[in-house]
Amino acid sequence: MFVSDVASIPVIQLEGPGIIKAAKQSLIGPAQGWDGWSMRLFTLSEGGQTPRHSHPWPHINYVVGGRGTLFLGGKEHPIQAGSIAYIPGGEEHQFMNVSGEDFSFICIVPAEADK
Repeated sequence: MFVSDVASIPVIQLEGPGIIKAAKQSLIGPAQGWDGWSMRLFTLSEGGQTPRHSHPWPHINYVVGGRGTLFLGGKEHPIQAGSIAYIPGGEEHQFMNVSGEDFSFICIVPAEADK
């Protein structure tokens, strides 16, 4: 069993090619008893983005705040709080903040993908 609050989870500022103003919090995973899976919260500040990339694992996303664009399937899709997305493994994708506020989304992946 695990009960906590997002405010108590460490925030990791991400760095690397194509990453701009992005932070990650690893909310629930094997360490909290969810074997095989990890739920993370990503926050992109104004002008922030993830790199355009692909990887072998799928992920499930739920937008919790703000507005953004998801590049997926060769197209840009507007997304906002309440939007959901499934990204198959191997599919090129990118999240971009297009608003003047934080853009936050939950991302669920296999545990080995949360490095």
